[in-house]
Parts: sequence; structure tokens; C-alpha cells
Amino acid sequence: MDWNLLIALAINGIVWGLIIALIALGLSVIFGLLDIINVAHGDFFMVGTVMAFFVVQTTGNFWVALLLVPLLAFILGGIIERLVIRPIRNAAALSIVATFGLSIILQESVRGTFGASPRRLLAPVEGTTMLFGIEYDIYRLLAALISIIAISAFFLFLHKTKFGTWMRAVRHDREAAMAMGIPAEKVFLFTFAIGTALAALGGVVAAPITTVDFKSGVDILPFCFMAVIIGGLGNLPGTAAAAVLLAFIEGLITSFSDPTVARIASLCLMSAVLLVRPQGIFTGASR
Repeated sequence: MDWNLLIALAINGIVWGLIIALIALGLSVIFGLLDIINVAHGDFFMVGTVMAFFVVQTTGNFWVALLLVPLLAFILGGIIERLVIRPIRNAAALSIVATFGLSIILQESVRGTFGASPRRLLAPVEGTTMLFGIEYDIYRLLAALISIIAISAFFLFLHKTKFGTWMRAVRHDREAAMAMGIPAEKVFLFTFAIGTALAALGGVVAAPITTVDFKSGVDILPFCFMAVIIGGLGNLPGTAAAAVLLAFIEGLITSFSDPTVARIASLCLMSAVLLVRPQGIFTGASR
């Protein structure tokens, strides 16, 4: 066995898992607070990669894209919540249909403006460094660091700010929160917007690692759903931990088998969790 390859794939899995955790957190917070199964969430990631590509092509600066794209996605998410989600918020079945239609609209809109051919975005930092005895790409480590900072900032926001407290209160008991004067409608809009921004931020961070393609969200969405289910529905820390765990496991399996087998292993793990512990394996984590 090539141990250097094994180490590289394991580290890749952790790095990718941290990026997926960003995206899956957005999916989980939307589901946990709005009870919306957002089938279009992977396409918010895709839109983030495409917007990052355009911003970098326009400004020549990746860091501008890192700051600007999540802000634009936040605004887009607010508009979508107001026009698409709010009218069907109390109908779970309709939310699947509506977000599926939104997914098609986003994909076809990007395909019409961006084109169908995949593109590559150059990493803003080039070169490698020694890590665990192997030469490893510096930008991937930077992507992991950015993801950790963003995830930490999100949890600090939830637990240390007034609006974060409102979000947790509405999620815990919507009627009681509204009776106490918490503006639930603003919380709903902000929650969907921040979930969209997290997905787009994951897209910006991932763009130099993966391809920029109008179909890239199709592959991301199942992984995010698996992380949400394994971590526990609505359990934000559990979702983040499950995303990293899944990506790490797939990275290890890929070292000696086909990536398809690695994905099948993840699906088997999810099925086992649903059978044995349907509330998720990280239910005891703080929310």
C-alpha cells in the first residue's frame, strides 16, 4: 500500500469534509427552523462557484470574491425566501416541488449565461508544503482554515448575538417566541438567506479545488443530505461533524477502491444510522 497516497487522500477527505460542512450547515439550519426540504441547496453551492469565477475574471482578485459572493448570495436567498418559500412554508410537500423547480431554473439560467463547458479557477495561493511527510497543496490547507473560521463564526453568531438567540428561540418553540415579541418573519427570511450564503461561501472556497460547472450542485446535494441525516435532523454541530466524518471515510476508501464504492459505503452508513439510530449519531451534541 502507498502510505503517502493514503495520507494525501485522508487529508483531502478532511479538507473536503470541512467545505461540505459549510454547505450542509446551511441546509440543516433551513430545515431545522423552516421545516423546508431545500432540493435547490446544492445549486446555491454551484451558483457560488460560478459567481466566484466571474468576480475573479472581472477583478482578478479571489479574495474579493470570497467577501462579495456570500453577500450577493445572502441577498438572493432573501429574495427567494420572500417570493418562493414564504407562500408555501406550511406545506412540506410543496416545498420539495417548489425547490426542485428552483433548482432547474438556477441550473438552466447558469447554463444559458455561463455555458455548459466546465471551467477551472486558479488557486489564489500556489505551491506545496510538507505535511505528515508528504508535499501537500497550500491552498487546500487554506480552504480548510477558511471553512473552520466560517463555521466557528456561524456558531458564535448563533450563541452570542441577539439575532442568533432569536433564531434558536424560534427553532425551539415558534409560538412561544412569537408571543414574546420575536419577529418570526424576519427570522425566517434571515435564516434562509444565511443558509444560502453558507452554501455559496462553500462554493467560493471549493471553486479552485473542483470544476466550475452548472451541474456541480447535483453531486453536492446528496452528500449534504447524508451529513444532515447522520448528524441528526436540525442538529447543527452534528451535521458539521458528520460531513467531516463522511468525507474522511470516503477519502480512505478511495485509497484502495473506486470512488463509487466509497459513496456506496456512505449510503450504507446512512441506512444503518436510519435503522439503528434515526435521530442521528450526534444527537447528544449541543445545539
